[in-house]
Amino acid sequence: MNHTQIVRSLALALALAAGSTAFAQININIVMAPPEPMYEVARPLPTGYAWAPGYWAWNNDRYIWVGGRTMLQRPGYRWQPDSWEQRNGNYYRQAGHWERDHYAAPIKAPKMQKSKHDNGKHHDGKKDKGRKYQRDNGR
Repeated sequence: MNHTQIVRSLALALALAAGSTAFAQININIVMAPPEPMYEVARPLPTGYAWAPGYWAWNNDRYIWVGGRTMLQRPGYRWQPDSWEQRNGNYYRQAGHWERDHYAAPIKAPKMQKSKHDNGKHHDGKKDKGRKYQRDNGR
């Protein structure tokens, strides 16, 4: 390898190293407790829907209220609302999520409807047992 190739390889390696993305982690310590939850009136929900109550979210330097919402129900699960937890003098938000509801009634599969096909039964309710029918050839 000649001197020029070594310099080019070294320059390329330095350029790649300088251009690589640096991974940084940003931690924000929230030491101020969130306000009490706001009272919301949940309207009646249609069958198959659940209500997720509102919660306080941290936005830059203050709490903001995020209103409740309607969402599709997950059969066999219950919604665990967003909450704040205090640990070592700081507050951490636990995002709302679905949890399996062990007390929920088991979901039964819908009964299958009988086919409209008569499955070989005659109008008298007796099943055709392979009777052979003869054609009327004018006899």
